[in-house]
Amino acid sequence: MALILACRGMEPKMGNDCFLAENSTIVGDVIMGDQCSVWFNAVIRGDVNSIRMGNKVNVQDGAVIHCTYEKTKVNLGNNVSIGHNALVHGCTVEDNVLIGMGAIVMDNCYIESNCIIAAGAVLLEGTRAEGGSIYAGVPAKKVKNLSKELFEGEVQRIANNYVMYSSWFKK
Repeated sequence: MALILACRGMEPKMGNDCFLAENSTIVGDVIMGDQCSVWFNAVIRGDVNSIRMGNKVNVQDGAVIHCTYEKTKVNLGNNVSIGHNALVHGCTVEDNVLIGMGAIVMDNCYIESNCIIAAGAVLLEGTRAEGGSIYAGVPAKKVKNLSKELFEGEVQRIANNYVMYSSWFKK
């Protein structure tokens, strides 16, 4: 069973049909929507500020979601995929976004809808990622517009696949 801890009087709340891997950790002021999944060794720490997650958000193995005390919160829209070992910190992510493996999204970043943040990309503090775009590099910059094929073949496919994968582990 996942480690679910109250902190400062706030307890995590999960929507319907969520999957929490047995060694995932969810702490404090965290509210997630329906059909979310939190995978092995992922950590969602709402101890210092709030974390809000829409529907069909998947937080893959080893990813960390956190905030800055009394300064930044995390808001994730619907259909958001947080790749393996990514770090998402004190930022806003709109709907239909893929944050690639090992990417870092710093405080006060704002990622508009229909974006891919490439594996290993680093969005420096305060970066705004334009909707319908792909960002890559260190520091991350827009490299091209997101095609319909990549949107459907990556952003949508991955979000949907993680709902399917989580069904394999539900009892």
